[in-house]
Amino acid sequence: MIFITAKFRVRPEDAERWPEIAREFTEATRAEPGCLWFDWSRSLDDPNEYVLVEAFRDGEAGAAHVQSDHFKAAQRTLPPHLAETPRIVNATVPQDDWSELGEMALPK
Repeated sequence: MIFITAKFRVRPEDAERWPEIAREFTEATRAEPGCLWFDWSRSLDDPNEYVLVEAFRDGEAGAAHVQSDHFKAAQRTLPPHLAETPRIVNATVPQDDWSELGEMALPK
């Protein structure tokens, strides 16, 4: 799978509304057949920072995502709400779902 984590520093005046600002893009991406997950979290340390954790089935699904109409729309609609260019980590991982965190495994 293609595993991506991106940090979005949002303008302070838009930080509370970011989930709504990104909602259409988020919903459309989650509906893509190759999307495994697309989840936003807000930083505990910086209320203006959101972290996006996303995964796509493979490179083909990732390419379809960045070529989609909703991705192109997001390239126009999201940047006006950002304080800086998002930062990203993008890796190909040889699995198709989350693994268990063995160091914190609960008894079965």
